[in-house]
Amino acid sequence: MSQVPVTVLTGFLGAGKTTLLNRILSEQHGKRFAVIVNEFGEIGIDNELVVDTDEEVFEMNNGCICCTVRGDLIRILGGLMKRKDKFDAILVETTGLADPSPVVQTFFVDDDVKEKTKLDSVTTVVDAKHILERLKDAREAAEQIAFADQIILNKTDLVSAEELAAVERRIRELNPLAPIHRTERCGIELDRILGREAFDLQRLLDLEPALLEGEGHHEHESDIASISLTTTKPLDGDKVTRWLQTLLAEQGQNILRAKGILDVKDKDERLVFQAVHMVMDGDFQRAWKPDEKRFSRIVFIGRELNEADLERGFKACVA
Repeated sequence: MSQVPVTVLTGFLGAGKTTLLNRILSEQHGKRFAVIVNEFGEIGIDNELVVDTDEEVFEMNNGCICCTVRGDLIRILGGLMKRKDKFDAILVETTGLADPSPVVQTFFVDDDVKEKTKLDSVTTVVDAKHILERLKDAREAAEQIAFADQIILNKTDLVSAEELAAVERRIRELNPLAPIHRTERCGIELDRILGREAFDLQRLLDLEPALLEGEGHHEHESDIASISLTTTKPLDGDKVTRWLQTLLAEQGQNILRAKGILDVKDKDERLVFQAVHMVMDGDFQRAWKPDEKRFSRIVFIGRELNEADLERGFKACVA
């Protein structure tokens, strides 16, 4: 059964999420979207626009996706799945102050949702003009960037080339993985951001094999850092599962995202896993190709991560 792709749109207040949503809904691309938004703030504009495009908007009745989260989201998605012949994809727009993790976790933890939908990406819209200021005073702004599978760096016409370079460096410190698309008024070809399967670490590595090589740990003024661990030795499947479960149980609050591709001893397929805080999901995906160099690689993005401890735990999983 085909799964319906879901894009989670996030970004701080005023970054341009509604502009992007309006573009997606009004452009001539032949696709139909179901939209889930929160009730307050910019909803009036969205509703007006959505009525014009024959799309339907489903509002979270508590006003904020991130508060009572999953129950509401699961209920709305369940309702949508009963009439999925009416649309091709789902967009979930979170409030500008939301931590995206509860939304993302919904696609890991509910079996029904997992079976019928597929998280295509967490797409974060960033305001090039104001983001450096926001990062100083708003923890959510940093989390939204750290969470992103892809970043739309908007309002680039309002900053100089030097300022833009500084903003991109800062984004890279928070998230070394996500492709950055520069835009003005969120002007971007939609097939560059929708239906990209960007939630998949492997797709990123196929695009940019050197992405995770070199120093994995970044020192900077934010408390969010990324750590990347690699080995070419096969791992013991039970050990690595136990290690990850313990690590997430003990430190999950500080781990915003984790992604990995693992070479498990005696298995022909690669184990691919994702984690958001304490919730993990993984399965064996495609087989290793005969000429492919096998490896295991994990990326952690989070707060107060101890690189030496993580490295030790990872190495202890070698078969």
